[in-house]
Amino acid sequence: MTNPAKTIRIGTMIQASAGKAPENIAAIADLGFESFEPFFWQTTNGQDLAELGKRSLEAIGNRDITINTIGMFGNPLEDQEMDRQTLQGWKDCIDNAHHFGATTVAGFTGRVRNKPLTDSLPRYKEVWSDLAKRAADKGVKIAFENCAMDGNWATGDWNIAHNPDAWELMFNETPDDNIGLEWEPCHQMVYLIDPLPQIRKWAHKFFHVHGKDATIRWDVIKEHGIFGKEKFVFMRTPGFGDSNWTDVISELRLAGYQGSIDIEGWHDPVYRDDLEMTGQVRALNYLKAARGGDFVDLNSLYSGGDPSLARN
Repeated sequence: MTNPAKTIRIGTMIQASAGKAPENIAAIADLGFESFEPFFWQTTNGQDLAELGKRSLEAIGNRDITINTIGMFGNPLEDQEMDRQTLQGWKDCIDNAHHFGATTVAGFTGRVRNKPLTDSLPRYKEVWSDLAKRAADKGVKIAFENCAMDGNWATGDWNIAHNPDAWELMFNETPDDNIGLEWEPCHQMVYLIDPLPQIRKWAHKFFHVHGKDATIRWDVIKEHGIFGKEKFVFMRTPGFGDSNWTDVISELRLAGYQGSIDIEGWHDPVYRDDLEMTGQVRALNYLKAARGGDFVDLNSLYSGGDPSLARN
């Protein structure tokens, strides 16, 4: 039977901008990851995405690994050359997601640079209303990562989807059913927002989840505040930060989330460089345990396959 535990899969992100996504997948495919999110940074570099998707699936082979999301990260709202490449990249990812087996494309909303967040809403509505329709015609969902990229309400360069107040404004401008979020607790914790209540309110808009955590240094905050010289928060690989992912995954299950939690590595200040994959595999196993551990098939334990017998 299908493993019900894997209605939430645990995987990792794979760099795809340089054309090495299949090779990157093949290098770590036997480490136990259950899903991959190939992602592009600002541009696809003119790659044939249909061919790249085919090669990525070939690299997976007959392993029980899926790709349900691909990423396109940049600023599609502005009009510099790289911004135009990002916008075209979104269109190409939407059109070719099915070649990867994906049903979601994720990334930043973009932002009108160096302006208050609300100044981006007209351009946001213009661009994303068109992309939402394009995606709906392809059976694709759009998910915005909740990363501030060092921006805030007053100014920024990349993304407006980093704050629940902004989500209210965005989804009012684009009420499309196929526009939602690529959520993770880390990016809320850097704002000192409690992520667990947020799941209860917003999980219906979670189309993809990133596995990234944070460590908040409360002693630094109490002595130096959050705008001083001392760093008050670190982004962490799951299992090394402050979040209890058993609670996170329980809340996701209670809310009906089905999809992947793909680890976003390369941020942890300790488990990086030569220790990067050590940290990621530890996170993989930690998240699998937080998901409930090994699946036990109740039906197979009782004669006649009647699990109601276990309740008597």
